[in-house]
Amino acid sequence: MSKIVLQATNDLKTAIQRAIEKAQADGSLPETEIPQFTIEVPADRTHGDWATNAAMVSAKAFRLAPRKIAQVITDNIALEGTFFDRFEIAGPGFINFFLSQNFYTQVLKDITVSGSNYGRSDYGKKEKIMVEFVSANPTGPMHMGNARGGALGDCLASVLDAAGYDVWREFYVNDAGNQIEKFGSSLSARYLQIFKGENAVEFPEDGYQGDDIKERASEFAEIYGDKYVNAEQKEREKALVEFALPKNIKKMESDLKKYGIEYDEWFLESRLHNDGELTETIQILKDKGLTYEKDGAIWYKATEFGAEKDEVLVRQNGNPTYFAADIAYHRNKFQKRGFNRCIDVWGADHHGHVARMKGAMDAIGLDGSKLDIVLIQLVRLVKSGEVVRMSKRTGKAIQLADLLDEVPVDAARFYFNMREATSQMDFDLDLAVQQDSQNPVYYVQYAHARICSIFKTLAAEGIHLRDCTDEELALLTAPEEIELIRHLSAFTSEIIAAAQDYDPARITRYVITLATLFHKFYNACRVKGENESLTAARLYLCNAVAIVIRNVLSMFKISAPESM
Repeated sequence: MSKIVLQATNDLKTAIQRAIEKAQADGSLPETEIPQFTIEVPADRTHGDWATNAAMVSAKAFRLAPRKIAQVITDNIALEGTFFDRFEIAGPGFINFFLSQNFYTQVLKDITVSGSNYGRSDYGKKEKIMVEFVSANPTGPMHMGNARGGALGDCLASVLDAAGYDVWREFYVNDAGNQIEKFGSSLSARYLQIFKGENAVEFPEDGYQGDDIKERASEFAEIYGDKYVNAEQKEREKALVEFALPKNIKKMESDLKKYGIEYDEWFLESRLHNDGELTETIQILKDKGLTYEKDGAIWYKATEFGAEKDEVLVRQNGNPTYFAADIAYHRNKFQKRGFNRCIDVWGADHHGHVARMKGAMDAIGLDGSKLDIVLIQLVRLVKSGEVVRMSKRTGKAIQLADLLDEVPVDAARFYFNMREATSQMDFDLDLAVQQDSQNPVYYVQYAHARICSIFKTLAAEGIHLRDCTDEELALLTAPEEIELIRHLSAFTSEIIAAAQDYDPARITRYVITLATLFHKFYNACRVKGENESLTAARLYLCNAVAIVIRNVLSMFKISAPESM
C-alpha cells in the first residue's frame, strides 16, 4: 500500500489498540490479551471509508456482546493525529471510520512527490522470481496463444517488479530432443524435393508441414546449392538445423521485441544436454530409488509424487524425453541459479503437466510449492462479429506477426491484459483499431491526452500547474473529486494484490476505472473557475491522475500520448 494508506492504517490500528488498553485500565473491559483484528475497506463506502472487526473478534475474549465492546472502544478512542475524523457503529458491532480531508490532500502530495515511482513498493522484499513465458517451439512461427501469453507474462513480470520483487524474464528454447529431430527431417525432405521433385521424395508422416519449412529449405538451397543432396542423412539434417534454427530464433526475438518484450535470457535446452545437467538430474532420481527400467526405457515413479501415471525419462533409443529435460531445467532455475520462486506461463493444454512438474521438484529434493503455473486459456480473433482463423496475407493460421500487422502494439498488449489468464477471451480486431471511447486502450490514453490538453490550453491563458498549500487542496470536496482521489490512493495496494494473484489484468481494470472517474470529474467540475486557488487545486489533481495513468501504461509498455 502507498505511504499515506500505510500510515493511515497503522495510525488507526494504534488508536484502536490504545482505546482498548485505556478501557482495560479503567475496568470497562477485562484485562486480557487483545485479539488480532483487521482493518479493511468496505465494499460499500457510504457506510464508512474503512472498517474494523475489532469488537467482533474480541467478544469471546472479553465475554461481552460485540456492540457493547464497539461502544466502549469508540468511547475511548482518540482520532487526533490520524487521517480519520469520525466513526459510527454498524450492524452487530463493526466500527466504520471516515477519512478526513487531510488524507486526500496528503495522497495528492505523495503522488506528486513520488512521480514515476508512485505505486511501487518494497512488498516483495527483493525476493528472486523468474517468470518464464512464451517459450514457443522454435521449429515454427508463434501463434495467437503465444501472443496472449507474451502480453500476460511480460505484464505480470512488470507488476511483480513494481511490487518489489527481483524479477527475471526468461524464454526457454527447445533446441534439442524429438522436435529438433523432426525439424531436421522435415527440412531435409523439403531440401531434397527442390532438386528431385516433390513426388520423388517422401515427406515424413509426422513432419512439420508449414510454409516456413519450405522457406528455410529454399534459403539453404540458395546458399549451398545441391552440396548436401548426396550427403549422409544425419549430416544433411545437422547442417539444415544449424542453418534454420538460429534464423527462427532471431525471428522470434524480433517479433517479440516489436511486441515490447525483451528477455533477460534466452535459455537453450541444449545447454542442459551439453554440460551434463540433464544426466546429473536423471542420476539424482536413480540414486533416490525413484526410477525403474521397463521395455528398454528408464521410467520415473511419478505416481509417488501425485501424478496419475509414471513417466518415461529415457527412451529405448537412449534419448532423454522432454519431461526429463524439463525437470533438469527447473532444477537449474532453483538450485543452480538460486531463484526463490519460479512462475511458468503455459497454455491450458499443459494442465496435466502441472502436478507432474511440481511433484518432480519434490522428488529431486526441491520444493514443488515454489513452482507456480499460470495456465492461459484460448483466445479467439473476431472481426465483424465472425471468428477469424486465417491470415489474409498468408491464408494460413494467424501468427503473432500477422496480429501486429493488423493492430497497434498498444492495443494488443492492453487487450490481452483485460481478462484473467484463466478465462477464454475474444479479441475484437475492429474494436482494437477503433479510435473512440468504445476502445478501452484509446479511452485510457484519451484521458491522459485530455489532461495534457487542459494544461496546454490554460498555459496559453497564463495559468500553470503549481504547488498548492494544504488549505488549497482541502478545497477539493466535490463527490467526484473525493471519489477520484480515493481511487488514486488505492494504486499501490492494487499492484500488490495483482502480484499476489498473478493477475496483471487487475491493473488494466484499475486504470479503466481511473479514466472513467476522471471523465466524470471533468464533466462535473470546471477545472478553470473564478476561484484561483480551486483552479490550482484541480490542476494539481489532474496532474496526479496523469502521473498514475502514465505509470500504469509505462509499466505495461504502452504509450501515453499527449494529444490524440
